[in-house]
Amino acid sequence: MMVSGRMRGYKTEGVVLRHVASGEADRIVVLYTPEYGKLRAVAKGVRRVKSKLAGHLELLNRVSVSLAEGRSMDTVTETETVQAYRGVREDLERLSAAMFMAELVDGIAVEQAPSQPAYALLTASLELLETAERPGQAARCFQVQMLALSGFGPELRKCVQCDAELEPRDHAFTVVGGGIICPACRAGSQDALVPISLNVLKVLRFFQREPMEKAASLRLDAQLFDELERVLDGYARYVLERDLKTTEFMDLVRSGRTTRQGRGTGAPKTT
Repeated sequence: MMVSGRMRGYKTEGVVLRHVASGEADRIVVLYTPEYGKLRAVAKGVRRVKSKLAGHLELLNRVSVSLAEGRSMDTVTETETVQAYRGVREDLERLSAAMFMAELVDGIAVEQAPSQPAYALLTASLELLETAERPGQAARCFQVQMLALSGFGPELRKCVQCDAELEPRDHAFTVVGGGIICPACRAGSQDALVPISLNVLKVLRFFQREPMEKAASLRLDAQLFDELERVLDGYARYVLERDLKTTEFMDLVRSGRTTRQGRGTGAPKTT
């Protein structure tokens, strides 16, 4: 789409979030870029066997693209792969986590609303997934940090209604209010509330403030991780107004593993 100030041809970098078939041989590609935010463009003839674009515009590839402005949609004219994240593609659990990340960004990002920090988080997280021991946990940490960068980060230290500091105890999460509600306000609340244990609250705070690599390596037991996912899935459903399709895929892949690698017990001691 044409944007004021652009030249007729321009170049950018981006991660391929999604693509859909168009016509007999074309494909609409959705990219997430540092300069333009989410960007849609048509790759003409990319579905033909001899297309020079096809191998580069694969889902999740980080690419450098040249585009030409169009009336309704810009056109990809050249592309080159910057990073293919082969370690992610060669492992189904890592791939499912990466697809979850891509769908989340596609759902939450706004076209022509650039965010260098969000783009840096996405590319760093995809790179981390190539070696992460707990891909699903890395994806959930990414979810928490991406929500924060997009302005949807939940309030985890004060009550969303009365602004009181939260006591160290089990609480309730309100998806409508976007955070924790204290016991006093909870009594009169009309919101649908999700119980949240103190340990899950600690994990969410840890995910918010720590670097991805450190947060993704935190050892969580299966019960704690399942509760964490329930809270995050409910909140994402409210923010995006739909379920993320890749959540089910990620769960199916993980449940198919014969063992859970590196799972320990407990929550972080810090708050």
